[in-house]
Amino acid sequence: MEWYWALSLLMGGVLLLMMLGTPVAFAFLGVNVVGALVFLGGEAGLVQLARNAVNAVASFSLAPIAMFVLMGEILFQTHLAHRAIDAVDRLILRVPGRLALVAVGGGTVFSTLSGSTMANTALLGSTLLPEMRRRGYHPTIAMGPIMATGGIAMLIPPSALAVLLGSLAGISIGKLLVAGVVPGLLMAALCVGYVLLRCGMNPALAPTQQVEPLPLRERLRPFLIYVVPLFGLFVIVVGGILTGLATPSESAALGAMGALAAAALYRRLTLDALRRALMETTKITVTILLIIAGSLTFSQILAFSGATSGLIGAVEALNLDSLVLLLAMIGILLMLGAFMDQLSMLLITLPFFMPMAAAAGFEPIWFGVILLLVMEISLTTPPFGLLLFVMKGVAPPDTTMRQVYLAAAPFVGLSLLLLTAVVFMPWLATGLLDLGGG
Repeated sequence: MEWYWALSLLMGGVLLLMMLGTPVAFAFLGVNVVGALVFLGGEAGLVQLARNAVNAVASFSLAPIAMFVLMGEILFQTHLAHRAIDAVDRLILRVPGRLALVAVGGGTVFSTLSGSTMANTALLGSTLLPEMRRRGYHPTIAMGPIMATGGIAMLIPPSALAVLLGSLAGISIGKLLVAGVVPGLLMAALCVGYVLLRCGMNPALAPTQQVEPLPLRERLRPFLIYVVPLFGLFVIVVGGILTGLATPSESAALGAMGALAAAALYRRLTLDALRRALMETTKITVTILLIIAGSLTFSQILAFSGATSGLIGAVEALNLDSLVLLLAMIGILLMLGAFMDQLSMLLITLPFFMPMAAAAGFEPIWFGVILLLVMEISLTTPPFGLLLFVMKGVAPPDTTMRQVYLAAAPFVGLSLLLLTAVVFMPWLATGLLDLGGG
């Protein structure tokens, strides 16, 4: 079978099953069964399919996924994350768009603790959005920063997607986690600058509120109690990886144990909260492992059928400039992101993109950060960006999807600006690694 027919059969099958509403893991499993029968020798191919699935999830390098998810779930289920956001709220006073800045600050803090984009957006949306709307905040300033900082959780450790990307793409997980820190913080800074600029130019976007004046000591105390110690978990995770004192798996385990200890010390750890955290962690981790098993086998079938080498050969024959090739990859991902979730995008494109990137001489960590940034942008890209629907779900009932789309638009522009900066200034992604000798 010619490579283009093999590619059409495999890719078309996955896309068709997804369009029919089949969960991602089962879509890849179904196509893998067909691919094993057609390209791997029938019954022997099915045996190899099972063997590949077991080998895919037996890697110890995947341990950080479960540990990072557990770390975030413990902090979320015990409500320590809520207290941290309340502490940030007390600290920020008398600035334009105060509650929007609280959303950015609180969302960035929670990003360093959870690694979950949906949990970040849901938490901030349910706690801050009703108050902002009650005070007359414009939807753009009320919802936009919440969705933008939700995406930051994909960049800043502990990011489960970064671990997944590193595992699937063969990129150093520890280095990729550290490399996302600077772009994540830059995105937060861009959001702060945008809110201050817009609200300074047009105060009607965020009406000034009367905040009860508190002594500096009273404002700092909750921050020192609930934010600084929890931020220590982020320092443990990133610092251990950056200095080489701990592997990503060890750092993730330390972070999870630290979250458990923090919940106990704050007297927020109950059997019910621990049960919910463990159940949610199990659900998310099993889903991710199923997807990994299906995607790695899918990549092998693509390679064995000749589809991968055929498509790469066709692209190489075009003799594209490396920058043009990179922009084409980004364009494809942005287009897919308007209709598809991040996991599906990665699983479909990585079997082709990684060999192309290696042939073009792209630095793997830099390229990995670019992929994460594009994933972050796609979270808020209409019409089907995931965070758009999370925001609609937690927003007041009278909020329309059009308002959500318009609120996200300026922050998508900021993300594109950051992506452009990382493309042309690779040191934004690799500088922290160079500083730590990584």
